[in-house]
Amino acid sequence: MPAASTKKADRKAVARSRVTNGADVLPNTDGRSAVVRRFRDILTVITSDQGGVERMSECRLQLVRRFAAAACLAEEMEARLARGEPIDISEHALLCSTLCRLVQRVGINRIPRNITPTLAEYLEGKLAETEVAE
Repeated sequence: MPAASTKKADRKAVARSRVTNGADVLPNTDGRSAVVRRFRDILTVITSDQGGVERMSECRLQLVRRFAAAACLAEEMEARLARGEPIDISEHALLCSTLCRLVQRVGINRIPRNITPTLAEYLEGKLAETEVAE
């Protein structure tokens, strides 16, 4: 009988969740709702700031997801405040504190991606330019 670690390594992409495969942002949600779209926007921007999903560990990605969720909650609470509705200020303060702790773990420094072409890519581009000009 194969070891458990071998079974995990042999899993196909279809045996993973839709969230893991990138088909859904959140499980069991309609991706068209305003909150899900905002969550996705925050998640996308912060992931980009962190150098892209391919450069992030799963732990960092999970922290960014928690930050996006908390940010959505804070924005909803602040919208209620702006409409003149009462909010629980201690709940808002706790949420802000949680956001600060999460951002300390994730980091607020933008990590740029290296977009400098390789020598081969540069030469291919020059060759393509020459062919178009002729």
